[in-house]
Amino acid sequence: MPFADTISLPFWRSMSRTQHEQDMVMFDVPPPLQSRGMEAYAQTWELFFRYHKPNTPFDFRELAITAGSDVAFAVAVMWCGPDSSSNPVDKDGFLFRLTVGLRKVGGHWRIAHEHHSVPATD
Repeated sequence: MPFADTISLPFWRSMSRTQHEQDMVMFDVPPPLQSRGMEAYAQTWELFFRYHKPNTPFDFRELAITAGSDVAFAVAVMWCGPDSSSNPVDKDGFLFRLTVGLRKVGGHWRIAHEHHSVPATD
């Protein structure tokens, strides 16, 4: 199931400001160890868009959501990169794990924590 067929830096900037808590925390695959706040979070995406083709899709391969009245989390296995319909099949993608923690504030769910990871190979 596609997350965003046309994810781009302008799309990300507009979406993230309305969907994330200003004091959110992210643990990402590349350094730094953690990013706190929207400015630091935005810098991680600047790095992503520097190295990936424009409109790189994200696809959910697995997704599970657990929600209470004001706190929720979602765990997913995701694919980042061209889908299998590319001709020839583009091998420049990768699988990764995503965990998102959310808080319900003023009746709206907002992302308070993101954790992106890949399995260690050593």
